[in-house]
This record gives sequence, C-alpha cells and structure tokens, in this order.
Amino acid sequence: MSSYDPSNADPEGGGKPSFDKQPPQPGANGSPYNGKPSDPGDYQGSYGGPAPGGSPYGSYGGAPGGVPQGGPPQIAGMPPLGTWPSRILARLIDYVLIQVVAFAVTLPISGFDRNGWTEGVWVYYALYLVYDGVMLSRDGQTLGKKVMNVRVAMLSDGSRPNRQAAWTRAAVFTVPAVLCCGLWWLVDGMFGVFDKPYRQCIHDKAAKTVVVSTN
Repeated sequence: MSSYDPSNADPEGGGKPSFDKQPPQPGANGSPYNGKPSDPGDYQGSYGGPAPGGSPYGSYGGAPGGVPQGGPPQIAGMPPLGTWPSRILARLIDYVLIQVVAFAVTLPISGFDRNGWTEGVWVYYALYLVYDGVMLSRDGQTLGKKVMNVRVAMLSDGSRPNRQAAWTRAAVFTVPAVLCCGLWWLVDGMFGVFDKPYRQCIHDKAAKTVVVSTN
C-alpha cells in the first residue's frame, strides 16, 4: 500500500507555480521587434519643420529679394544717400571757391566798375560749369563734396558718373541760373527735398544720378 506524500503532489497544471522569472516588459530592454520602427514618430525629422538646408524662400515675412521694408529701395552697389546738410554745405564751399577765383580773374581787368561786376557774374557761371563738369567726370566729387564726404553716383549701380552724365548734371544746374539768377537753384533744390525715394534734384533727374555718402 503506497503512502500519500502531500509534498510531492503536484497541483493541477503540473508543479508549483514559479514567480521567480517575469516575462519581458515592453520598453525595459528594448522592443522585442528590434530593427523595425514601431511608431511613425521614429522619423528623425521634425514634423512640419524646414527641409534640410533651410527653406529656399528665406525667412518668413521678409521682403522679396531681401530688400528692407521702408526707406529707399536698395540697389546693388549703392552706398547710403548723402544727407541734406552735407549736400548744402558742399555746394556752399564750391560757391565760395568759384566766387574767389572769378573775382580774382575779373578784378584786374575791370576794377570796381559796374560793368566789371556784370562780367564777373558771367565769368562765375562759366567757371562753375567747367569746374562742376570736369570734377564730376573724374571721380564724382567736387572739392566741396570731398570735404563733406559725399559724391555723385549713377542711379543704376552707384558707379562714378560717366562724362555725359557729369556734364549734363553740371549744365542743368548752371545754365538755367544764367536766365533766372539764383531763383533756379532754389526751385532745383526744393524739388530734391520733396523727391522720393532718392532725393534727386532736377539736375540729378536729368543726369540719372544721386548723391551718396562716402563714409
């Protein structure tokens, strides 16, 4: 007769249940499906972000071509526009220089005779026309403009004015003044004050030039 030993008896299902080993938990030692993306979020790029290398259209909100909003349009190679105080002082310096030369030329010939002063005015206009045309043809600067750090430039690209532009500018500034004296210079200057965006006087419009800073 066999004896029953309860210690050797197996429960239903065969043997004692063991809790020593736990089944692997997802995420503890990696996915059991290693090598396969488990989620669309595994894509390395950020959703909705810019493509590698940046956007071909630049930053949002910028003006086309990189032109800053407000102010005169920027032309390639164009320095900043010259200020009105610098332009006016440059003209005054040139005016005084030419007056001194014209006076020195006419005084020995006519003395202080009234007709001599009339001749002096004609000499002044002629000298100023030649002086302005020659100096601007060389480097776009008269002596007054050199002192005030401004120069004349072509509107198209900011380069030195060519011979035709230089002499056109000088002629339109000087010749009408012979007919209406200094009134023409007042009208010419006021035109530039209200001109947008390049502050061009009438002689600038005629020659397609602008006055820019050399600083």
